[in-house]
Amino acid sequence: MNTAIMVVLVMTGIGLVFGLILAFANKAFAIETNPLIEIVEDVLPKGQCGACGYAGCAAYAEAVVLEPDVAPNLCVPGKKIVADQVAEITGKVSAEIEPRVAQIKCNNPISDAIKKYNYVGLEDCIAASLVQGGPKGCQYGCMGFGTCAANCPFDALTMGENGLPIVDEKKCTGCGKCSLICPKHVITMAPIGAPVAVLCNSKDKGAAAKKVCSVACIGCGACKKSCPYDAITVENNLATVNGTICLEKCNNPICLEKCPTGAIVPLTEDAKKASVILKEAVAKAKAEKAAQAAQAKKEEK
Repeated sequence: MNTAIMVVLVMTGIGLVFGLILAFANKAFAIETNPLIEIVEDVLPKGQCGACGYAGCAAYAEAVVLEPDVAPNLCVPGKKIVADQVAEITGKVSAEIEPRVAQIKCNNPISDAIKKYNYVGLEDCIAASLVQGGPKGCQYGCMGFGTCAANCPFDALTMGENGLPIVDEKKCTGCGKCSLICPKHVITMAPIGAPVAVLCNSKDKGAAAKKVCSVACIGCGACKKSCPYDAITVENNLATVNGTICLEKCNNPICLEKCPTGAIVPLTEDAKKASVILKEAVAKAKAEKAAQAAQAKKEEK
């Protein structure tokens, strides 16, 4: 009995000693935390998307408070309102942020797409891409397994009936997480309100691209030549529209009519109306030309 009591007393004494040592160490080596870090973190949207370049909202809050060179406007999902709040808390100046939205650079429905093989396995784009680059004939196109939608922290992406992702512009914050997770780099960030875009990601030459996709960009450059604002570039057999230039200057996207495959599509209602007007004008011009040719041929006889 006495032995048991002694054991309990000794163990209690050892516990008290170690407790005192730990308490002293905690006080002696404690790191003082800047209270502004917690205040900034509370302001952030908590999406943990990493668009700021840091591993989550807490890491960015700490960096923007403690490091003078870290800008207060790096939280893309928070947009201007959060940037202004962070700037006020940290005493920094917030630069203007251009609103942006996710854009799917593929317009070839999964049901219509040519396949290299029938894929049976985990329905995940990253997993599927490890098997010969994925089942889709176009090695640059969306595979439609929805990894982007599953990983969107703001539920801004859903999978459409055609098997391609649909972006809800009201929910999309432009954080870019979907762009980073897509193994085919099909998703890009574009300015909100850009009238047109090349919805293609293929880098193949014209004939090869057209062989696996009827709406592929063939890199012909017709759109670039027709654009009066130099908003279109062609690199690696793929045309790209500078959405910012297009948004600011263009009110008559004639590139829509010049594209032979329909890889350039109208994104806004105004652009869609302009596209219809252009197509009607082109059809009318062709009909008039055909009528004139027929008349001239008749007069020759």
